[in-house]
Amino acid sequence: MNTKPGTKCIHEGWKPQNGQPRQLPIIQSTTFPYATSDDMGKLFDLEAEGYFYTRLQNPTNDMVAAKICALEGGVAAMLTSSGQAANFYAVFNICNAGDHFIASSSIYGGTYNLFGVTMKKMGIECTFIDQTLPIEELEKYIKPNTKCIFGETITNPTISVFDFEKFATLAHKHGMPLIIDNTFATPVNCRPFEFGADIVTHSTTKYIDGHGVSVGGCIVDSGNFDFAAYGDKFPGLNTPDDSYHGIIYTERFGKGAFITKATSQLMRDLGSIQSPQNAFYINLGLETLHVRMREHCANALTIAKYLKAHDKVAWVHYPDLEDDEYNALAKKYLPNGSCGVLAFGLKGGREQSIKFMDSLKFASIATHVADSKTCLLHPASHTHRQLSEQQLKEAGVAPDLIRLSVGIEDVGDIIADIEQALDGIVIE
Repeated sequence: MNTKPGTKCIHEGWKPQNGQPRQLPIIQSTTFPYATSDDMGKLFDLEAEGYFYTRLQNPTNDMVAAKICALEGGVAAMLTSSGQAANFYAVFNICNAGDHFIASSSIYGGTYNLFGVTMKKMGIECTFIDQTLPIEELEKYIKPNTKCIFGETITNPTISVFDFEKFATLAHKHGMPLIIDNTFATPVNCRPFEFGADIVTHSTTKYIDGHGVSVGGCIVDSGNFDFAAYGDKFPGLNTPDDSYHGIIYTERFGKGAFITKATSQLMRDLGSIQSPQNAFYINLGLETLHVRMREHCANALTIAKYLKAHDKVAWVHYPDLEDDEYNALAKKYLPNGSCGVLAFGLKGGREQSIKFMDSLKFASIATHVADSKTCLLHPASHTHRQLSEQQLKEAGVAPDLIRLSVGIEDVGDIIADIEQALDGIVIE
């Protein structure tokens, strides 16, 4: 039965049988015993399916991953301990020392640092590009050792919309997958696989959890990119893995090769596992995701219009606004609404932006985004603090930029709080 996203949010993943618990069970166990040594050995050799150690797989985690996979329309998925781990695994699964990949310069500051600093120390080079460039300009950044392109559906914190089809065309022309972080849009508002993306990541910490209680991440593979067709380009998937008696992932696992390698190799060795307890919380968030996203988007659009009309506000970026530069892309890829996050700046610059934030009553300054409570931060001082002035400019992070994550409180109360804070701002 081909159900709608709202039904998938509630019913996919855990499907209880006769007499089983109606709610997703928390399998809070490190290990799973077997009757014979041979039974256990087959699991270690990837010759049989099953559970033996939660660092690799856990039933609760797998059922939540299956729900997100169904929502995205993928073939396989895995949970990680954070969105940062998901992005790292997704790229590192196909990149070795000496390889190169491309990422939008507008991505989240933590991911920018991961790609540009930490992975550079591992011998993997990332080139950050302006995602608004035409395809013929972008093509100049492709090298013989370029292995993938990475972007965000809605960029954090600049709230611009990624042009999937342009980048999918570029990636596939050069025999590489397009990896998309779909955190802000969620699969309720956008399914990047439908527009040519190959692999999707999430920080489940955000809207998917929705309540600020659990940190987590997820990787979903569409199964559409044929890694076997590019054996020389992706040796990790197409040559024998000596740590598993020489298995070749694409030959043994077909469309499941990417996630199987990420689980059996990267999770085995690096161990960024999701706890079953946190996976349970994520599942609770998923059950109301489709309802919450409607409220987040409706509230954010109302507040974006309010700010746009205010004489103390210099600018507002929110793709659902008709005059926003990304509105056409939003209508194309996000017809049901984008997200509850917007960016704006005040007249008077950075100093007035910070004063405004400090004057709010219930909207909190928090290193978080995309949950039920309204919160905000100043990226240049917080999430992107590690970037140089030039890097901030390249990422589109203006000194006065405020990232406002609109919650699902009564929208009139949110506006009242913003209004009283703006009343204290003096623009000279």
